[in-house]
Amino acid sequence: MVAGNWKMNKTLYETRDLIREMYPVLHNIQGVEVIICPPFAGLGVAKREVEDSTIKLGAQNMHWSDSGAFTGEISPVMLKELCEYVILGHSERRAMFGETNETVNKKVLAALAHGLKPIVCVGETLEENQSGVTADVVGSQVREGLAGLTAGQAEQVVVAYEPVWAIGTGLAATPEGANAVHKDVIRPILREMFGETVGDGMRILYGGSVKPDNAAELFSQSDIDGGLIGGASLKADSFIALVKAAM
Repeated sequence: MVAGNWKMNKTLYETRDLIREMYPVLHNIQGVEVIICPPFAGLGVAKREVEDSTIKLGAQNMHWSDSGAFTGEISPVMLKELCEYVILGHSERRAMFGETNETVNKKVLAALAHGLKPIVCVGETLEENQSGVTADVVGSQVREGLAGLTAGQAEQVVVAYEPVWAIGTGLAATPEGANAVHKDVIRPILREMFGETVGDGMRILYGGSVKPDNAAELFSQSDIDGGLIGGASLKADSFIALVKAAM
């Protein structure tokens, strides 16, 4: 799986043009699930542009309530008409907007209740990494973020490990280092929570300065099942190259 998180970028026309530039190559790619996650405003345009293709859409966030007095928010009821996936718990949401493991969990449960597939982000800061508490921090994010899910629900969930210190900095974790967190921290917890079969089948993506020149080595690791891509998803040639690296 290769998912492009566009963050707060691209106008409606830019959304249309970028998808049209990528479409001839990506519309029927086999062996890689391709997801585009534009801002809320662009989802309608994106939906029209990817019709009759294998490209899927995701949102970047959502509220856990179906409706209500939550100015500026968007609900799972609204999203499910536009997309299949939703990114939840991104480090930028945690750091800038006060999201916690508890609120991420509420969003995960709400997304699943409405047939949306969550891409749940976890990851440690540079200080936490240097202090040797990566396993504790990431482990808590996984356990608390996915609390209360059944094994059947967990099968619909994707986990994305994004070390905060590597997002947008140009500093990517080494392939071996990233895979160790996937293999030795996240995967065992998923097995413990949901059983060996489900835990082994759940996809764990890596995100954090993934680029065409390091993607193939990252994606070749045993427990890295693709990437959640930020800046490199905003240009057609680089995103296409990342998708091809995952094939």
